[in-house]
Amino acid sequence: MAYWLFKSEPGTWSWDDQVKAGKKGEHWDGVRNYQADNNMKAMRKGDLGFFYHSVNEKRIVGIVKVIREHYPDHTDPKGRFGMVDVQAVKPVPNPVTLADIKAEPRLQDLALVRQSRLSVTPVDPESWALICEMGGVKP
Repeated sequence: MAYWLFKSEPGTWSWDDQVKAGKKGEHWDGVRNYQADNNMKAMRKGDLGFFYHSVNEKRIVGIVKVIREHYPDHTDPKGRFGMVDVQAVKPVPNPVTLADIKAEPRLQDLALVRQSRLSVTPVDPESWALICEMGGVKP
């Protein structure tokens, strides 16, 4: 299993929206960066991801699961980019802020810190476990 981080502007698509999508989940569309798209191409059904509210909040608020692997993004008129479908798994009881992550030396190499503008990034297993612990997520 691999781990990921999905960034979303809460005014566009929030954790509450993701939860309301229920078991059918929702497609993660609109990605227009080749590196982020390649990250989605690497995703497999069952992989887990952090749901991160960007813009003003800048915090991890939930955990999602990939339920459909990469396929063409219907919002891309040129057909260059794809999307995956994700389903809400559970909220993060104590949301983990970007400031919390930057203050933790063991997370200094996290893509969220190094490539802050990238909307979909990988998370290594050690960082995943540490962030889950920071957020009060039980295994």
